[in-house]
Amino acid sequence: MLDRSSQPTPPNYAPMDALNEVLQDFRLSGVNYSRCELRHPWSVAIPQQPLLRLHFVSKGPCWIYTEVQGWQELHDGDVVLLPQGIAHRMASAPDVADDSLAGAHVTALGSNVSDVVREGTGATSILFCGSMTLGVCALNPLVALMPPVIKGCDVVGNDPIVGPLLAALTAEIARPQMGSATILSRMADLLAAQLIRCTVNCEKASTKGWLAAIRDPHIGRALAAMHRNPGYSWTLANLAGLAGQSRSIFAQRFSSVLGEGAARYLAGLRMQLARELLGQSGLSVAEVATRLGYASEASFARAFKRITNVSPGIVRRTLPGRMDMDLGL
Repeated sequence: MLDRSSQPTPPNYAPMDALNEVLQDFRLSGVNYSRCELRHPWSVAIPQQPLLRLHFVSKGPCWIYTEVQGWQELHDGDVVLLPQGIAHRMASAPDVADDSLAGAHVTALGSNVSDVVREGTGATSILFCGSMTLGVCALNPLVALMPPVIKGCDVVGNDPIVGPLLAALTAEIARPQMGSATILSRMADLLAAQLIRCTVNCEKASTKGWLAAIRDPHIGRALAAMHRNPGYSWTLANLAGLAGQSRSIFAQRFSSVLGEGAARYLAGLRMQLARELLGQSGLSVAEVATRLGYASEASFARAFKRITNVSPGIVRRTLPGRMDMDLGL
């Protein structure tokens, strides 16, 4: 389909559950979390960043503002997921405008969990906030298609795990114990994955695009395999074999659901991953070419420029490295 690597046969692993295949890499992307104990009045502005954001309200008062939905009050036990990391503000009341964390006391509870306390005289809010970088993983196309703001209470009825998980998270936040940092981060990872899965399952009206493809029992298996091993020399024949379909039926169905052929989709996926690797990993152009299945740096460079209109060398010199994350906020 593209320049072939030296692999003679396709991987013998054919994922039966495509969504599970993309979600299983969820924790590999890096996370930062914070347990926040804030006294009214408080307000925090969170800028647009390429991070998935999670806010869980153990105890209010708490409000969230986004341009798409305006001010919304959050109640005890509410969780909000912002898949694309859009700009938003968290506050104890809509009329509190000034940022309030400058004087907060921050204590590290672990390598990725912090305790944030802001003293005051008003009512105490207790929040658990997380930020996750998806990096090079198969979730990126799915996240791009999700609603910009997902409230847990909107999906909890569709997944019996979300309710008990929220209750467990509440209990752990309210009574921190030895090992709480690890437990909190694991539960938050699981909660975000559950919300993503529930959102996918709730979007069953979609008949085209990535959401429809990942649910298709045939196309989804091939799609997950490409995301799992983008550097393999995929052909129409071995992808159709993974899908359990003939080449003609697979090609027609893939194009119908995703709006482009499998070869073009794979090329776009490789270039998306290449941009991330070139800008964030410190790998050379030749190393990225090898990782993505190209026989030579020159063939990779030609494909990259054809699809992105810039050379990989320019991207490697100009893209910033992965940003530092602060407190999960």
